Amino acid sequence: MNQELIFPYPYLIDAMDKHYRIEFPPSNTEGKNIKEFYKKYQHSHGMSLFRKKRLSILITTFWDYPHTGGLSNYITELSDGLRKQGHYVDVISPKQFPAKKVAAFRKTIVPELKEFFTKRYGVVNSKILQNSRLLYIYEEMLKTVDLEKYDIFHAQDLFTANILGRFNQKYGKPLFFTPHGMFTFNRLKFNIFDKGSVEEAYYTQMEKQAIKFASHLIILNNSFRRPLMTLGTKQEHMTTVITGINYQEEYTKTPSDQSKLTITCIARLGPRKGQKYLLDALAQIREYTNNVEVLIVGDGEMRDSLENQAASLNLSMVKFLGTRDDVPYILSKTDIFVLPTINDSLPISIIEAMHSGAAIITTDCGGIPEIVRHNQTGIIIKPQDTETLARALKFFIVNKGARDWMAANAKTFANKHLTRDRMVLNIEDLYTKALNSFKSGVVL
Repeated sequence: MNQELIFPYPYLIDAMDKHYRIEFPPSNTEGKNIKEFYKKYQHSHGMSLFRKKRLSILITTFWDYPHTGGLSNYITELSDGLRKQGHYVDVISPKQFPAKKVAAFRKTIVPELKEFFTKRYGVVNSKILQNSRLLYIYEEMLKTVDLEKYDIFHAQDLFTANILGRFNQKYGKPLFFTPHGMFTFNRLKFNIFDKGSVEEAYYTQMEKQAIKFASHLIILNNSFRRPLMTLGTKQEHMTTVITGINYQEEYTKTPSDQSKLTITCIARLGPRKGQKYLLDALAQIREYTNNVEVLIVGDGEMRDSLENQAASLNLSMVKFLGTRDDVPYILSKTDIFVLPTINDSLPISIIEAMHSGAAIITTDCGGIPEIVRHNQTGIIIKPQDTETLARALKFFIVNKGARDWMAANAKTFANKHLTRDRMVLNIEDLYTKALNSFKSGVVL
C-alpha cells in the first residue's frame, strides 16, 4: 500500500502519530516554508506579474454550494460582485462533482483508508475516516481542473485551503483563506469533539496547516484575530473585510398602516441560534404582545421542540414559517429583528435586517458588536440572558421613537459599510496587492 496515495497529508499523520504515541520518522511537513517557495517559484519561472484589468479567480468550498446559509450567501455576493467588476470567477464545490464518480471513488478509498488506520493505530475514527474520504474525493476532482489558468486561489474553509495548498506547491499562486468559523474550537465548545481527542489533534493540525499554506487571510471580523494567532498566524497576515451584501432598496421598510407590530427571527433552527430564549422572553412580557406577531423563519433539527415550547407557553402570536426564499420581503414588513444567537461569527441575516430598516436586538457574539453598536444601531445583550432579552423586546415594543431612531442608524451604517461593492473593492485590492507583491518578490 502506498501511504502517500492513501493519505497524502503527512502533517496530519504526524499529529495522529503523536496522539496515539506511535513513533515513526517525521513526515515531510508540506507547506512549512510555503511563502519561501512562492519566491523561489516566481524566480525560477520568470513570472511577470502585473495588475490585470481582468483577474481569473478560483473560489473553493468544501460544503455544498449553493445552499441555505451564511457561507453560501457570502460566496454568491463575492463571486457576483467580482464578476460585476469584470473578473472571471469559478466556484468549485462538492455539489458539482458527478455522483457516479463520487460513488466510485468512495467505494475504492474507504476500504484502503480503513486498512491504513487499522494497521497504523489499531482503531478507525469515524469522523476522521469521513473527512479523509471527502478530502480524497475533492482532491481527485480538482485534478481534472486546469488550475494554471487562475491568478488567485481563495479557499473558504480549512479543508480546501489544505487541498489547494498542496496543489499550489506546483503552481505558486497567491492563496487566500477566509475561515468562516473556528472549526475545532467550536466543536470542543459544543462537545462535538472531546478535549484531548484524536479529532482535536487532527483538526487543529489541519487549521494550522491551512494558515501556513495561505499567503494571506481575509477574516470576516476582528474576533477571529486572537484564536487565529494561537494557531500560528500573525497580525500582518490578516486583513478584516466586513461582509457586504447587495440589498435591493425596494425591500427597505417603509411606514405602513399594518395593524400588528412584527417581530422576526431568521436563522437555522439549531441549538446555537437561541430561538428558545426568544420564546421564553416573549412569555415574560405577554401583556405587551396583544398587538404583536412573531415570525420564526428557518428550519432545522429543533423545529419540533420549538413549536412544542411555543404551544406550552401559549404563545399564539408565534408563527413558524419554515425555510423561505422571500426573506427581503419578510424583512420589509418587520419592525423588530431578533437574533438571540449563542455562538456566531457575523450572521448575514443581521446585515440584511440592518439594510431593511428594522430595529435590531442581538447578542454579544463574534463580530456582531463590530456592526451593531449598543443603543446606537441596535440593542446588544449577553447570550442566553432571557430576562434582558425580555426587557429589550418590551423597550422596543412600547418606544416607537427609539425603535425608529436605532433602525435608521443601522440602515445608515449598512449603506455606508455593509455593501457588496465595498466588500468586493476591498478584497479586489488585496488580490492586486498580492500579485504585485509576488512580482516584487515580497509576499503579502
